[in-house]
Amino acid sequence: MLKIAMAQMEVIPGHPDKNAATMLRMIAEAREQDTDIIIFPEMAIPGYLLGDTWEQTSFLTDCEHYGQEIIAASQGLTVMFGNIAMDWEKTNNDGRVRKYNAFFTAQDGQLLTPVGQSYPYVIKTLMPNYREFDDTRHFFSLQQLAIEEGITPAELIAPVSLTVRGKNYHIGCLLCEDGWSDNYALEPLQILKEKASIDMFVNISASPYTLGKNDKRHRVFGQQAKDAGVPLFYVNAIGLQNNGKTVYTFDGASTAYNDKGGVCLTCTTYQEELTIVDLDKLPSIPEITPAAESDIAHIYRALHYGIRRFLENIHMQKVVIGISGGIDSAVAAALYAKVVGPENLLLVNMPSVFNSATTKGLSKKLADNLGCQYAVIPIQESVDHTVKQLSETPITYLTDMSNQNLTVSSFVTENIQARDRSARVLAGAAAAFGGGFTCNANKAETTVGYSTLYGDQSGFLAALADLWKYQVYDLAHYMNDVIYGREVVPQGIIDIVPSAELSSAQNVDEGKGDPLKYPYHDYLFRSFIERWQKAAPEDILEWYAAGTLEENLGCAPGLAAKYFPTAQEFIADLERWWNLFTGMAVAKRIQAPPILAISRRAYGFDHREAQNGPYYTLKYRQLKQQLLQAN
Repeated sequence: MLKIAMAQMEVIPGHPDKNAATMLRMIAEAREQDTDIIIFPEMAIPGYLLGDTWEQTSFLTDCEHYGQEIIAASQGLTVMFGNIAMDWEKTNNDGRVRKYNAFFTAQDGQLLTPVGQSYPYVIKTLMPNYREFDDTRHFFSLQQLAIEEGITPAELIAPVSLTVRGKNYHIGCLLCEDGWSDNYALEPLQILKEKASIDMFVNISASPYTLGKNDKRHRVFGQQAKDAGVPLFYVNAIGLQNNGKTVYTFDGASTAYNDKGGVCLTCTTYQEELTIVDLDKLPSIPEITPAAESDIAHIYRALHYGIRRFLENIHMQKVVIGISGGIDSAVAAALYAKVVGPENLLLVNMPSVFNSATTKGLSKKLADNLGCQYAVIPIQESVDHTVKQLSETPITYLTDMSNQNLTVSSFVTENIQARDRSARVLAGAAAAFGGGFTCNANKAETTVGYSTLYGDQSGFLAALADLWKYQVYDLAHYMNDVIYGREVVPQGIIDIVPSAELSSAQNVDEGKGDPLKYPYHDYLFRSFIERWQKAAPEDILEWYAAGTLEENLGCAPGLAAKYFPTAQEFIADLERWWNLFTGMAVAKRIQAPPILAISRRAYGFDHREAQNGPYYTLKYRQLKQQLLQAN
């Protein structure tokens, strides 16, 4: 009998004291249940996404200290955990102290050294440097160490051998990315298989949630266990970590795979759990077929958890939302009402002369459905005052010392409305209410900067900014049908044309709305940001010319012809949004609030960009000329 505990814990980034306390509590619980081995996640003590906190020597010393506390607590059982490891006698390539992302195994107060190695821990081999990861900035990899020592990496990859209840076990220890080796020249798991008779694999991870990732992991890790013919234990963290501009949920979903690759046990997502399994009984445990859930169910769970933990982290209990009668603010309100409670939520409608009775009525209905506090604060008087001030204040020109007044165009007036709502009304209301106000932007708007800087792009968190417009609608239906079990987001809000209502050209009662054709533009913009090989105008024109545009984008067929009858109109639309996506929208995204990530690629640190302006390739210009000449 070998009792193994998967310790799925919340890892609080940058707080090794709190994480060590959690680990000690779970170790005590495991000991009470006569557990032999307890497994914690990768970087369980320091947290993973810490930015340049890794450059603080005092912080590293604390991590080392709390690691020693965990080692000391391993009396009578084996503790496997992730921590930062320092070789104080060596440096990284940047001249700072040598740091390894390490897998420690402690037994009876002592560290167990991997077979034939000098360091008393396993060093992470594969360093991810995509999406949210920036590992080589801080950590020295096993591959680098091999080069330094003039040997092959395979010579440094070794199992950990331990004895429990008088029986010897060889364990293949992997750190997160070491199990995702498809695109690397080196495969740590395969090397371990070839070097020793492995009794089981353990993958400790700090793996942020991404829509669809768990299904892929079951396929990949399940196949690894099946090919090796031994069980594999995957232990992941829960919690919320961030890279400043991008906030990630960690969903846990720790899993035990049997020697046939089947899922036998899995921990509840976003919940701290100590799940204990007898290794000898693992083959007899019935395999689990993960429940089929809709994407939107997973998205809701991630958003709810992420918002709740974000608010707890910043000690905010009350929230103000500017409510327009549109879908984005309505969905945001329904989400936050579930997190903070309707008694801590204030919805504010801020009409101007361009807001219809329809949207004002829908805003009130939403507030009534949620049972939250509601206020109507008209802005027309203050907007008119601002316009009057600007247009009537003389400007002295130094060239000829003449006085002229500024011209306030209708477009400028639109921006004044947006800024008045957020920078003045919502900011003031939030301060008076004792909370903060939200940014309700969706991903399509964020992509092309369809928002006003210091206006509706303001707020403490952009919880919906990684959701395309169609996902926002899906979320509205899901919350009505499943979460609330009644109509909370009014059907009228779902049905009405999306509109900013900032001018008479956006009159919803006349069916006038945003310039974005969401059934098409959601998918066009998604190709710019979420495709692994990102699409650019050249790709879009090639697909358009070949008649495969909708197939490649994933949208409904026939949309391009429906919205853009001629090649000239299609190209004009493409260039309009590409110019914004790579132009002004970049500047806006840099100044945007943090975004809660759920997709394969979120804005912020996940999508690193520079303000270089639009670029069109040579082939694009040639294709454009051919298409325009053919029409």
